[in-house]
Formats: sequence, structure tokens, C-alpha cells
Amino acid sequence: MNTDERHRLIGGLLRNREQVTVDDLKAACGASGATIRRDLDVLALHGVLRRVHGGARSLVFGGENPQYGQRELEDHSAKVRIAAGVAAMLQGRGHVWLDSGTTATEIARQLRQREMTIMPMSLRAVTALSRDDVPAGRRPELLMPGGALVPGELSFRGPMTEANIRSLRFDAAVVTPCALNLKDGLLAHDLDDAAVKRAGLESAARVIVACAGAKWNASAVALVASLDAVDVIVTDRQFSPEELDQLAQHSVEAVIV
Repeated sequence: MNTDERHRLIGGLLRNREQVTVDDLKAACGASGATIRRDLDVLALHGVLRRVHGGARSLVFGGENPQYGQRELEDHSAKVRIAAGVAAMLQGRGHVWLDSGTTATEIARQLRQREMTIMPMSLRAVTALSRDDVPAGRRPELLMPGGALVPGELSFRGPMTEANIRSLRFDAAVVTPCALNLKDGLLAHDLDDAAVKRAGLESAARVIVACAGAKWNASAVALVASLDAVDVIVTDRQFSPEELDQLAQHSVEAVIV
């Protein structure tokens, strides 16, 4: 089991257990105590867990919204497929608005050698888009939105962010909702995030929603927009015929990856 696999296993265990011990993880991962302790130190640094004597305590067991580090470990293969599907839709040298979050960061990695103009909503996406290993002339031009920076998430928020988004027109907006369902549409965990997402999709000619299956019918409180605002949904969820019919009623194309 490699490092990434151990980290995802530990993160998954702490989704369903309040606390795990080093001995528990040694048995689950087939790794030494020293390796497990290093893993826990790294995961604690990324906000996935809290280190305690002899093991680790969950930060999400009580129903709290998981932090970026925890979400980064979850549904990784699905997010990679979703990112590739979104990137395939963004052809040419257009102007793209890119939401924040772990799926958006994965999409940024797919776009880092594309000649287009992108406004990313997080510093994590900025970092992925501006790596030095990309040949000259083969990287996107970045537009920074400004505004306040959310600790941990490193995403942009606030009136300045929203005003700068609305001052431009994009060929496409890539929205990564915190949750969505066929009744309410796109949802976010807080009003500030919802306002930024709304500004992005309302400023674009085409709206692409990138969403792992786990986000469907999940819990979130702030309404972003109804499905009528969406053109395409890229997801790993397998829809029933009834769900596909409801999406068609909203003129939403479903791309399953």
C-alpha cells in the first residue's frame, strides 16, 4: 500500500470512527508504527485529523463539514475522471471561470498546459495552473479575482470577489457545488460561497457543473441556482431513466465519466 492509499484509508476510517489508534492503523494498512505516525503527522498538518496520544481523532465524525484536506482524499479517482471530462469540453482559447474546491483543483491540473484565460477561485488552483514545468507559451493566462481569502480552503470570497467576477463575461463557468439535487439545484455550505458561485455562473455563456456522485442529495443550506441555469453536468453518478428525464426537462446534458 503506497502513501496515497494509506492516507485515503485513514481518512475513510475517520469518517466513521471518532478515534483510531496507531495499532489499529498498522493492522489496517500493513505498515510499521513509524510509517503510520508519519502519516498521521502529515494528515494533521493538512487538517484531516487531530493527533492524540497513541493515534488520531476525527474532525468530521460528529457531522461537521469536512475540511479541504479530508475532501482531497475522498473520491479521488472519480474527480480525476470528472476533471478530464470537463477539460475535454473546454476547447480553444476561451475565457473560463473556475470554482474552488478539490474537484476544481483537479480540473486546474488538467488545464495547466492550455492556452486560455482562466479566473480561478482559489490559490490552490492558481498553484496548479502556474507550475514551472509547463513549456513557455503553453500555460493559461490567469485573472485574479481579489477579495478575502478563506483560511484552509484558500478560496476567494466577499464583495470585491463578486464585483470583479461580474465585471467580466466568460465563455464558460465550471461550478463545483457542495451539494445538488433535482428539486433545489445547486447548493453551497454557506451564503458567501453561494454568492461567489452565483456570480460566476451568471457571468458565463455556458455553465458546466462538475460533481462527484457523493454530492448528489447531500446536505447543504445555501441555494446557488436551479438546474435551469445549468447546461451540462459532468459526474460519475449513474442516473436512473427517471432522473435523466428530469434533467432533460431542465435542458441539462448529463455526461457520465
